[in-house]
Order: sequence, then structure tokens, then C-alpha cells
Amino acid sequence: MSHKGTMKNMTRPNLFKRKLRGNDEGQVTIDYLMGITIFIVALFFIFQYSAGLFTPFQSNSDEVTLVADRVATSITEKEISAGDIRTPNLIDEDKTNDYFDNKLSDNGYYTEIENLGMRGEYHRYDLNVTLENSTDIRMAGKPLPLSDNIGQTKRIVLIEDSDTGETETAILSVRVW
Repeated sequence: MSHKGTMKNMTRPNLFKRKLRGNDEGQVTIDYLMGITIFIVALFFIFQYSAGLFTPFQSNSDEVTLVADRVATSITEKEISAGDIRTPNLIDEDKTNDYFDNKLSDNGYYTEIENLGMRGEYHRYDLNVTLENSTDIRMAGKPLPLSDNIGQTKRIVLIEDSDTGETETAILSVRVW
């Protein structure tokens, strides 16, 4: 009897070990998810890199858009601002009219381009500014070219009437090429 009991104890651990060895060959769900995630991330980076290979080397749309954004900020906050620091993008109607009629007219255009830093030794940019409200569209600067790399920034501004203090919403578009 003791002989059978010892034999019984000897075979149990072997069966248990075989069952464990058989289970370590399958995939666990977490391992599968991690593998798929790594594969998708690698595929994403390959597509991002290969898309950049086909972009022309002369493309400077990001640069022109950044210049347009900087110029729009300068115009809105310095040139035609109503001076109220509590209300961003609040512009004065009289200053705006003066800016469109004098500074961006044919006589003052190149001086304003110089003041905005758009005429350098290596890069020269042109400018078109449009102010559009519910009743009127004002455009100043150079006419837009038909085929060129144009950077554009649009800002929603409030035009304040100097006499009455009433405000009106408008869209200021600054285009640079």
C-alpha cells in the first residue's frame, strides 16, 4: 500500500508540470494588444516620415503662415488697438479707418511693410489685409496673386465706435506671400 501511495504522489507532479508547460505556448490578451499597439505606432511613424519625403523642398507655407500670424498680432494689438487691455482684439474704428486709408494705401504701403519687418535682406513679403463685417468689406494692400504660396491668418475682432462706444464683430484677414 505504501508503494502505491508513493507512486501516486510521483505521477501527480509530472502531470501538473505537463499542464503548465502546455499553457505557456499560448498568447495572453495583454501580449497580443501590446504587439498590435507597437505595430500600429510603427506604421504611423512610417507614414509620417514617407509623407515628408514627397513634400517639395521649396515649400514654405508654414513660414508664411507664421509671418501672417505675427503681422496680424502686430496690427491688431499695436496699430489699431482700442487700448483696452481687458478686451483682447478690441480695435478702434477711427484708427482702423486711418490704417486702411493711409498706412496701407499706395503711398504708405512700403513704409508699413518695412515697419512690420517684412522686407529683409533675403526674404521679402507682400501683404493684403481685409476687414469684413456684416455690412462692409474693406481691403487694403497688394492684390492677391493667382499662383503663389499664401499664408493667411483670420482673427475675430470687435470694432469699437469712438463716439458711441458700441461694438461690432468683424473678421480681420491677413494674407502674406
